Parts: sequence; C-alpha cells; structure tokens
Amino acid sequence: MALFSFSRSDKAPAYPADTIAARDGSPITFTFFKHASLSIETGGKYIYVDPVAQYADYARLPKADLVLITHSHYDHLDRAAVDALTDRNSLIVCDKTASEAFEGDCIAMTPGMSAEPRPYVRIDAVPAYNTSEGHLQFHPREREDCGYILTIGGTRIYIAGDTEPTPEMKSLKNIDIAFLPVNQPYTMTVDQAVEAVEALRPAIFYPYHYGEVDEKTDLERLERALKGVAEVRIRPME
Repeated sequence: MALFSFSRSDKAPAYPADTIAARDGSPITFTFFKHASLSIETGGKYIYVDPVAQYADYARLPKADLVLITHSHYDHLDRAAVDALTDRNSLIVCDKTASEAFEGDCIAMTPGMSAEPRPYVRIDAVPAYNTSEGHLQFHPREREDCGYILTIGGTRIYIAGDTEPTPEMKSLKNIDIAFLPVNQPYTMTVDQAVEAVEALRPAIFYPYHYGEVDEKTDLERLERALKGVAEVRIRPME
C-alpha cells in the first residue's frame, strides 16, 4: 500500500504544484516557485518558504498564515516579498540572523528549538551549514542558519535550507518528504545529495535550490543513483 497518493487539479495552476495525502488523510499541496521559494497549503492555510519577489507574483497569491525563512541570504530573505504576502494575521518564523530584518516581530528559531505557531503544524529547527573545506564561509555553523522539519497531519516534511550533509541531518528519523539543495559549491554536490537521501530515507525527495551556478547539477545522475532509495521528483526549481 502506498504511503502517499497524488492528485492534480484539472485547472492548470499558475505555478507547478503537487498534492499529497498526509498520514491522517488530509491534503497538503506544494507549490513550486523557483530556487528555494515554495509554498505549502493545508486546510486553506498557506505557508510560504523563503519567498523572493523575483520568483513569483506574491501580491496576487493568497496571504500567508506563516512565512518560514531559513537564513539571511538575499535569495532566501526578501523583505519586499514578505511584505507582499503578509497581513496582520500572518506569523513569520525565521533564524536569529534573519530576525534582525523584522526588528523582533517574528518567532526567532535556533537549531534544536521547536515551536507550534499554529495548531496544524509543529516546526523543529535543524542546523544548516557547510562542512567541506574551502566552503565553510558560505554558511558557517556558528551563524546558526536553520533547516526546518514541519509536521502536518502526521507527515514530516524536511526543508533543509542551505546546507551540506551534517551529522545532525543524517541522524534525523522518520522523514517522509525531503527538500534538499543541490547547487555546488554553495550547498550539496550530487554525491552529497545521494549520501543525504540514503541516510534520511524519505518516501519522496525533491531536489531544490539548484542552478544559477557555474557547475550544472546533473539531475539525471541524481535520479539514477537514488533509484529504489526514494522517489525523486524533479520540479522547476532552478
């Protein structure tokens, strides 16, 4: 029996989207904008992850219940995009460095923290940092950037942010869906992504945050290497 079921609306969405059934049977829809920007909708509530204005027309999208920001780099933290998505009912959850852009008007997370900002979601912050010599300056561990595990309807969704495989990542358990960045030299190589997925063993793996760098990500090799390990779902996240 399959863990997840998939469906698509007959009406073409403005952006590519996948809908899954969570473990409790409730639908969760992922909408893919570009690079690290995506949204998660469940029960009519929208969570936007790392929104960047140039990647989507956010002013025309439903207002955010939650905005999730992994770290302070320009392709993850864009105040204009956040302002377009939020109203007085929205909550912002972010790492401690990004929290400075909101003057404390947010829930600031550090790795190891957990929060339940809404009844339908639990958020666990996971360390996100570089581990390879010569790359440590891109995402230094001491800055305490975050990846996040969202638990919605019993389903655990890991959004890694910008990171390489770390001991903390590889020790995670019961991950159902994983979004992992694959854009060297700043995050993972294809081989590192394979290593991470083999450790996490998610049912579904979405490579994201790839492209826009000199070294093209070999997505076909990534798919081949993970055959039988996880379902690799390629979406336009260059």
